[in-house]
Amino acid sequence: MIIAVIGSSEANQELVKLATKVGYELAQNGVMIVCGGLGGVMTAVCKGAKQAGGVTIGILPGNDPLSANEFVDIPICTGIGYARNVIVVKTGLSVIAVGGAYGTLSEIGHALGDNIPVIGLRTWNFDQENLDNELFTVTQSPSEAVNLAIQAAVKRDKLNQSIK
Repeated sequence: MIIAVIGSSEANQELVKLATKVGYELAQNGVMIVCGGLGGVMTAVCKGAKQAGGVTIGILPGNDPLSANEFVDIPICTGIGYARNVIVVKTGLSVIAVGGAYGTLSEIGHALGDNIPVIGLRTWNFDQENLDNELFTVTQSPSEAVNLAIQAAVKRDKLNQSIK
């Protein structure tokens, strides 16, 4: 199972702590992580995953695999800049958003637009009546975010299998 983790490229100490815990708990549950492969939340989630013996995938905006953070196991160079955001979220069965600015907002939008569940942890909030709030869940802790993301991924995977 692969779950995408998205978030701030310049994360404060709180977001780094949250993302590290998310990565650790995902890896403890045997989940591979895909992210944008660079700094901030991306480094923290990969570091946490590696501490638990997990596997990390970085979808990079450029052409240099060495631009990936030191905790990325599999760097994938795209050369397509921010357009890689679509690849990041479509690679995961669900998405966990930790913090984030406009790049994270675009990833959340791409995920929700393709019916990929997003679990939010200290990130953007959507309270519009016209949105399907079943796809976007706000959580208060890394453990809750991981548990809900895994549940959503399992549900989505079963749905995908029944369609095939």
